[in-house]
Amino acid sequence: MPGEWSDHEACWMAWPARVDLWPDVDATKKAYADVANAIAEFEALKLIVKPSMMQDAKKYVSEKVQLIEMEIDDSWARDSGPNFLVNGSGSIAGSTWEFNAWGNKFEPYDQDALMGSRILSLMNAEEFKSEMIAEGGGITVDGEGTVITTESCFLNKNRNPSMGKKEIEEELCRTLGAKKVVWIPGDVNETGTDGHIDGIAAFIEPGRILVEINSDKSDPHYQVCMDNFNALKNVKDARGRKLEIETIHEGDYSELVFDECRSYINSYLANGAVIVPGYNHERDEWAVETYKEIYPERSVVQVQISDIAIGGGGIHCITQQEPKAN
Repeated sequence: MPGEWSDHEACWMAWPARVDLWPDVDATKKAYADVANAIAEFEALKLIVKPSMMQDAKKYVSEKVQLIEMEIDDSWARDSGPNFLVNGSGSIAGSTWEFNAWGNKFEPYDQDALMGSRILSLMNAEEFKSEMIAEGGGITVDGEGTVITTESCFLNKNRNPSMGKKEIEEELCRTLGAKKVVWIPGDVNETGTDGHIDGIAAFIEPGRILVEINSDKSDPHYQVCMDNFNALKNVKDARGRKLEIETIHEGDYSELVFDECRSYINSYLANGAVIVPGYNHERDEWAVETYKEIYPERSVVQVQISDIAIGGGGIHCITQQEPKAN
């Protein structure tokens, strides 16, 4: 699996289908469209839309966005879409894990469980199937054989109660073409995804990682951030390198509804750009400046996503990159 900074053929998203999840579904649709339209300025954007919602989606997205009809239950393409791979011949392939809506938290999810296979079938791409239950937001990869994930998610008994840590590592390596799995604690108090890595840390490039921190020692989330930061200080990647750690302050969680996402890590690397979340908060500007320092060669585009975050995810959660074939 290539790193997310590699050249993309396209980005995949899914239009909001579980309408009862959102307090203001029209505002959420606009926020999804804002993300899709921003990405479409830099690379092809393929938007999966429930057939009954096709006309509605057309009202929001630009003509640059390609709409694809498919039955879906929800709108988190990172978690129910395929993990795109480049196989030994340089062609695009993909791995698909089983999907159970983050430990049976939402129903129905049977259509989302088929999304990865359906996308790969549309592309005539080779599929590597797995019976392991997992989500794409639970991993970050460096494209050189290293996978980082969280114990709070992948070892949660609501996913794979019969699999041990070693078995999960073996299946992650098999389905992602990896050589080493690095574990960090995650966040046992985040009950939406059980502490996905994409709200905690993300590879910037091989040997370099961006980690979310909290400077307020009175904040209950301070220790969660420190535990994950300290775990990453002491690991080596698949090539034996210690990781160079960059940091970004997490969003303000002081006045949020249940499991709302306020992660600035949760962004999307497009061709020549990084699409960064904003939450109508003073920290938004700091986040933009941090990303400009980390990615000086990329355009930094901030999109306000509070109406997505209230559903428990961010920009990374609703996107899935399709790499270019070699």
